[in-house]
Amino acid sequence: MPGFVDEAQVHVKAGNGGAGCVSFRREPYVSKGGPDGGDGAPGGDVVLEASNQVVSLLGFEEHPHRRGGDGTHGSGKRRHGRRGPDLVVPVPEGTLVRSLDGDLLADLVTTGDRFVAAEGGRGGRGNARFLSNRLRAPAFAEQGEMGEERWLNLELELMADVALVGFPNAGKSTLVARVSAAKPKIAGYPFTTLEPHLGVVHVGRSSMTSQPSQFVIADIPGLVEGAADGRGLGHRFLRHVERARVLLVLVDLAETAGLGPSEGRQPADQLRVLLHELERYRPELLDRPRLVVGSRCDARPAEARPPLSSYGGDLEISALTGQGVSQLTGRCMEIVDGARRAAPAPRTSPVIHRPAAEGVTIERQGATWVVSGREALRAVGVSDLNDPDALAHAQRRLKRLGVDRALYRAGARQGDAVRIGKLEFSYED
Repeated sequence: MPGFVDEAQVHVKAGNGGAGCVSFRREPYVSKGGPDGGDGAPGGDVVLEASNQVVSLLGFEEHPHRRGGDGTHGSGKRRHGRRGPDLVVPVPEGTLVRSLDGDLLADLVTTGDRFVAAEGGRGGRGNARFLSNRLRAPAFAEQGEMGEERWLNLELELMADVALVGFPNAGKSTLVARVSAAKPKIAGYPFTTLEPHLGVVHVGRSSMTSQPSQFVIADIPGLVEGAADGRGLGHRFLRHVERARVLLVLVDLAETAGLGPSEGRQPADQLRVLLHELERYRPELLDRPRLVVGSRCDARPAEARPPLSSYGGDLEISALTGQGVSQLTGRCMEIVDGARRAAPAPRTSPVIHRPAAEGVTIERQGATWVVSGREALRAVGVSDLNDPDALAHAQRRLKRLGVDRALYRAGARQGDAVRIGKLEFSYED
């Protein structure tokens, strides 16, 4: 049975642009008809789109490659090519898109949020575009630009109203199974839950709108001391708490707590450790509304259980017998309603990083001056440098971009080697 995947890599390759056409008008009784080559079309983009029809990043685990369609070439009679189709890739709501360096590029929170992960290459211009008083019969055209290509990291942060936080084997999965239709694995040993689960909890009807009241609860795998440092895969688990409106902290009241990773800690000590780990991971989590609940109260008689005041508890429950569960869901619904009215859930709008437009940069690598920048690389990459007219046109484009001035200011002198993309030449004043 396929599992839940909340981290994956994707390789995106946008479509290549189509090449421009070299063509001249040929008709009876029309001499020297002139150039009429059409432009090539741009390639298709690769777009990541948040969708509520996808719940996991499983689809990227075995098939990480996504590619946009190529644009078609231009043809004679000024006929342009057809744009390559965009590829729209659905991802779960709450997906973070990062570069391999860890920079946040986009935060796709709600259905419909989009991020252009790879931009299609521009189409080359046909020879009709280069007609001028200086050049009456251009016999060259531009090649299509290569589509953008890169690897990206995807991370999923679950979208839930209430997140369960507690030590392993504290009864979180039992509670989720009790109050919702979710079916997480339940067993009597620690770390039974190794992946998060979402459940929808229905709580009667709202007195204000008469609509059914409900909230989404997330069963987060158990935390251990040191989770903020990554112990027990803590970072992967804590990430799913970030978007929750309300934190429901479970402390184990059972006498058998000493058999699990809670190591026989008293409820007050469990709460201290859990809040400390949340604070170390992201301090603002402690500002979220939260309920502190003693779980598995059926395992100890009332007189043997510590009082709520001793650990700051709000109520006691037993997910097994149902004791206190209805009161708990009612309290959660009240807090969630208040949080929804006060403010939207954290990070509810897409955050998209758009780098500034890249100019021309000059860098010295050994004895060679290397020119970079998309426009400069395009001027060389799409031109047929074996054609004298095309080469002269590329030189004029580079001059308009200020490449010659930038080289001189950087320190290039007569005879120095210069490289722009695949073109290497000697610098001349």
